[in-house]
Order: sequence, then C-alpha cells, then structure tokens
Amino acid sequence: MLKSMTGFGTASGHVGPFHVRVELRSVNHRHLQAKLRLPPEFSALEPEVEALVRKSLERGTITLSVSSERIAHGGAALLDRALARQYLAQARELAGELGLASEIGLAQLLALPGVVAPTSAGELPDKLRAELLAVIRKALETLVEMRAAEGRALAEDLRGNLGALAVLIARIEKRMPKVVRQQQKNLRRRVEELLGPSSELSPGDLARELALLADRSDVAEELARLKSHVAQFESEMRRSDSVGRRLDFLVQELLREVNTIASKCNDADVAHWSVDIKARIERLREQVQNIE
Repeated sequence: MLKSMTGFGTASGHVGPFHVRVELRSVNHRHLQAKLRLPPEFSALEPEVEALVRKSLERGTITLSVSSERIAHGGAALLDRALARQYLAQARELAGELGLASEIGLAQLLALPGVVAPTSAGELPDKLRAELLAVIRKALETLVEMRAAEGRALAEDLRGNLGALAVLIARIEKRMPKVVRQQQKNLRRRVEELLGPSSELSPGDLARELALLADRSDVAEELARLKSHVAQFESEMRRSDSVGRRLDFLVQELLREVNTIASKCNDADVAHWSVDIKARIERLREQVQNIE
C-alpha cells in the first residue's frame, strides 16, 4: 500500500501539571529529516522523540511541535524546593543586615527565577516522560493515517496513468509493422528515382539495405521494456514497504525507452503517441515525488 509523504497529525493531553498539544507536519524529502520543537521542560526527551518518529516513518521532512501550558493541578511536582529555601534564607539575611522587615510572600517566592522552572535533562520524572511520549505516539498515528489516505488517492491516480500508458504502448506496437513496411517502400522508391532504370544495384544489395533500415527502425525491444517497466511499477505499488525511490527509478527508465522510440521511428502517429506517453510519464513522476 502506497503512503504519501504529505500529511498532518495532532494530539493533546495532560502531562503532569501541563496541558500539551503536539502537531506534526510532513512534506516531501528524499530521506527522513526530523525537525523537533520541544519546550524547555521537555527538551530532555528529544532523542526519544526522534527515535519514535524514525520508527513510524521512513521518508519526508517531519516537523514536530510541542506546546505546553501549566495548569492548576499537579503544579507542585516541578517545584525546586531547595532553591526556594535558599531564596527565602537569603532574603531574610539581607533584611536583617539592612534592618528591614522580611515580608516575602509565597506568590513572590514562586515568581523568582528557577523556583517553578523547567526540569533539567536528568530530572524529568518517568511519569511525565511516559505521558508525553504517549501523546506524541497518538499524534504520529493520526499523521500515519492521513499519509495512508493520501497514498490511496495517489495510487488511484497512478493506476489511471499506467492504464493510459498501456493503451498507448499497444497502439505503437500495432502500428510498427506498417511503419517498417512503409519505410522500406519509401527507400525502394527513392533508390529507383536516384539511380533510374540503368541502376547496377543488385536486388541482394537492396534487400540488405532494406534489412538494415528495418533493424534501425525496430523498436520491439524498447516496447518490451516499456511493458515490463509498467508491470513492475504496478507490482511495486502493491508492496507494503517504502517504494518511492524504486518508483522514481522506473519513471526514469520509462522516459528513456520512449525517447529512444521517438528517435528511431520516423512516423507521425508514433511521434504523436510518444508525446502522449511522455505526458503520462511526467504525471507519474510528479506523483511519485509524494510517495514514501
């Protein structure tokens, strides 16, 4: 099943004293590139978050943003009590030295830098770690679901273009014997016009030239490879793993074969169908760029 590299996922939930919201956006990229934006209190989790992303996705530029808002319940869990005591002791000591009354209140104490502060890398409680990772997993699931839905739409469009390719290839294949006969007829007529009735060109020599012309104009191998590439493209689309790079390679091979056919075959109908094939291949190429 094809998966798109474009998608969006979101999830939210409570993580200790915080309400967090996770947003994931993904766009095309040749490889997997993760851009993480975590608030300071959760920066310790960046390696684990990136590992989650790489476990769920294989290609694309992934932007993961986590926003957090402190809520009323559970707020004491991240208090730096030791720092608060130091602030209070120093405030009282300074008040004594200056002969002032020490009237620092709880609200003032909590507002001092670091008392209610982001936890450092080694201080994030396991419970908060597990809760945040759970929300991120949920957001990743919604992103993967959207990429799968986009992949189904891409697959439908790709199959439509592959079907049109098969029709055009069959037309060229059916037309080619007539093209070769016409080219041989034209060559015979030109030889007769140039040399006239007194020509010393033997029938054997003429037959040999006609055979060489037929060989140079023969596109049977190119048509066979085109059909093989179309069949392989369809087979790759049924795989469950990442196939974007392989499909991109097949698109390049399809284009190479049709260019060879167009250069070898001097026929208006074949030239017209070759242009149509190139247009279909270009459509395939554009869509393949979106596939994981």
